[in-house]
Amino acid sequence: MSDQLTAEIELLRAGYAAFNARDIDAALALMTPDVTWPRAFKGGFVRGHEQVRAYWTEQWSEINGHVEPVTFHPEESGRILVEVHQVVRDLAGAVLADEHVGHRFTITQGLIQAMEVCPLPSSGHTA
Repeated sequence: MSDQLTAEIELLRAGYAAFNARDIDAALALMTPDVTWPRAFKGGFVRGHEQVRAYWTEQWSEINGHVEPVTFHPEESGRILVEVHQVVRDLAGAVLADEHVGHRFTITQGLIQAMEVCPLPSSGHTA
């Protein structure tokens, strides 16, 4: 595994840890100022730190999501597809979703530039 790939995987691990800790500032510090982020529960995308902050603040007032990276799949395009185990609960703690989903990241100059939710590959290389 290349040093760059190792650094990118560590960047993504740090991002998931910040998200799960609800540390928006730490998560945003890992993103480009013009980051594009999916509104997974609402549809569409937000762009930039303030829109991501507003979306997550709204999301966490309605649901409690926890995402744990399982495997990292480097792609030819330089992007990384992450298989995550996602558990979403309502605010009372009842499980709304418990599933594995794909998150595809574009990383530019050591920062997350974009993320999209996507299907998982049926097979492939894992890191």
